[in-house]
Amino acid sequence: MNGNRFGRLFQVTTFGESHGEAMGCTVSGCPAGLELTEEDIQEDLDRRKPGQSMITTSRGEPDAVSIKSGIQDGYTTGTPIGLVIQNKDARSGKYEPFITAPRPSHGDFTYSAKFGTRNWGGGGRSSARETVNWVAAGAIAKKLLALEGIELKAHVNQIGEVEAPDVSFEELVEHSEENDVRCAHPETAEKMQELIEEYQQEGDSIGGSIYFEARGVPVGLGAPRFDSLSARLGQAMMAIPAATAFEFGLGREAREYTGKERNDDWEFGPGGDPKPIENDHGGIQGGISSGEPIYGEVTLHAPTSIPKSQQTVDWETGEVKEEKVIGRHDPVLPPRGVPVVEAMLALTLVDFMLLSGRINPDRVDGTPGKYDTDYHPSNPRNE
Repeated sequence: MNGNRFGRLFQVTTFGESHGEAMGCTVSGCPAGLELTEEDIQEDLDRRKPGQSMITTSRGEPDAVSIKSGIQDGYTTGTPIGLVIQNKDARSGKYEPFITAPRPSHGDFTYSAKFGTRNWGGGGRSSARETVNWVAAGAIAKKLLALEGIELKAHVNQIGEVEAPDVSFEELVEHSEENDVRCAHPETAEKMQELIEEYQQEGDSIGGSIYFEARGVPVGLGAPRFDSLSARLGQAMMAIPAATAFEFGLGREAREYTGKERNDDWEFGPGGDPKPIENDHGGIQGGISSGEPIYGEVTLHAPTSIPKSQQTVDWETGEVKEEKVIGRHDPVLPPRGVPVVEAMLALTLVDFMLLSGRINPDRVDGTPGKYDTDYHPSNPRNE
């Protein structure tokens, strides 16, 4: 099975199944000298983990990360960083009815058809639980970006027909973690919560979307054509389980604009460099970052595991069956998807920062040849 690696220089290779022994990943390409602890990573994992509110799955996973390599005395060494997250609360028995009878709109049939076998417990490798690895790696990418003055944030901007008004980046940072829905507009968050609970009580689910934004991204990231920043962001966001649409800038609304309306006129900025007056282009022009805030949206469909009776067919018995997916599942995905979107945004940006030479690929202090550093281990015999 291919397709388990993301990135060119900052590479993340993941492993694990939903109900296997553990999840994990190897992060290659992180420069040496980055101060990093398990607590740094755990903060984002706690935002993604199950069982954190009444509108998430009740699966009891602590998602505690353990760093197995790549760290010396609290700093990265430039070698691969190994991360492992144990699965603690897998219950595969509820998935036995679907071993040879695929659940509607899941990856059950396509995985079996492609490989001739599959890990069926909890969806195995196709489960959204795999994104725990992405969030862990993304936390490292965020720390690297912060050193370069790049900050990013996301929030839930729509659930069903309930849509939040535009909010500022400051509001994103201040309010998005204040409610279970992770919507930075408190009044809309309450309406979203009510809607989610209605579907939850009916044994159904609902879709939504996540808005993301990055500030401080320099001019010049992206390599057209096929490695443009927008193309790579699209690949990253559409890899998220349940993603059905990705857009940046005006996105799909651009179809309603004339050229004159959409075009961003130029002016001279504070330093005398050309600067677009507006930012309808979402921080990307010609596939290259313009220096303006990068923003966009990811749409996630409603969770497909629902406790309503649905039709399937059992290829082993030849029967047409009515089955219910009985288990612990989210009634909506965007609230737990916020840290996943942030992670994929961070991983894409840090890869381009390395590719463009904005970040030294060997060491964060950017001083090649200097061996006597503040983060080099000391010889205890010299004390």
